[in-house]
Amino acid sequence: MGVSLTNLIEDKRTLELSELKGKTIAIDAFNTIYQFLSIIRDRFTGEPLRDSSGNITSHLSGLFYRTIKILENGITPVFVFDGEPPEFKRETTEARMKIREEAETKWKEALERGDREAVRRYSQQASKLTPEMTEESKKLLSAMGISWVQAPSEGEAQAAYLAKKNIVYASGSQDWDSLLFGAPRLVRNLTITGRRKLPGKEKYIEVKPEIIELEKVLTSLNISHEQLVILGLLTGTDYNPGGIKGIGPKTALKLVRECKTLDNVLRHVEWNFEVPAEDIFNFFLNPPVEDMEIKKETFNLEEVRRILVDEHSFSEERVNSALKRLQEIRTSEKQSSLGMFLGKK
Repeated sequence: MGVSLTNLIEDKRTLELSELKGKTIAIDAFNTIYQFLSIIRDRFTGEPLRDSSGNITSHLSGLFYRTIKILENGITPVFVFDGEPPEFKRETTEARMKIREEAETKWKEALERGDREAVRRYSQQASKLTPEMTEESKKLLSAMGISWVQAPSEGEAQAAYLAKKNIVYASGSQDWDSLLFGAPRLVRNLTITGRRKLPGKEKYIEVKPEIIELEKVLTSLNISHEQLVILGLLTGTDYNPGGIKGIGPKTALKLVRECKTLDNVLRHVEWNFEVPAEDIFNFFLNPPVEDMEIKKETFNLEEVRRILVDEHSFSEERVNSALKRLQEIRTSEKQSSLGMFLGKK
């Protein structure tokens, strides 16, 4: 979910995947896997992909095929997995669980009455990411030779930290929270690029990556990073969903510009959340992050085939076709590395 800044931020540039060639992007793993669980579904029943044992495999399908597409464009992904969330996120987590349970009931009801649009909507809302799915995802990424790291807390915060330290070029996520955590660059739509059908319509659109630069956003809004965080608190974050009642993005921006500081802003609004605004504010500015080494994983073709084909009943022909492409990428990388090494002699 995260903070919604869509209506305020105009300084975003659409680009082609190829324009990110040679860049390393820290991808918010949970955000991305939830996307796959939501959109990779049967368009009639809303059911996610499953293997012959009934286990959900939409997340593995998305990670395998769409990550290969990223690699083919010369981009190096590093997936960042969430650690322990802050205690004050517990209420939000519980609320989301309730929403998913209600969505699952409405999904079944929509199926019975044959309402395809409602089936699509509620089945997506009912998506669940289990610890087992997380571990499966890590194993598949390792076998593909894709690096991943474990964040101490929020994955977006760690991804933003890696970008701030110039260890990676940008943070990759659909959520705007990356900017609140201080990511100098945010890339959206990285894993969902391509032709997409509009919900409930026989019409397709082309989804392309977007890049948003923090400094340009702050300059265009005429606010500081700290004030951007305050703006987020007013409009709503993962830690205070919905924000301040009756205050939209434009009103929030006006208030932030006039009041300048969090203390002054709080004198003009009614904060009805259990967690103090100061705690959330400080969490965004100083989240738990770590200096960490990004381990280079080794591509293991047979392990990928075992996970997907033997364990999860993926089409052997389709997997082998994709593995051929992945093997070509890895061979090209080795040749490039060897060429650079010999060139130094």
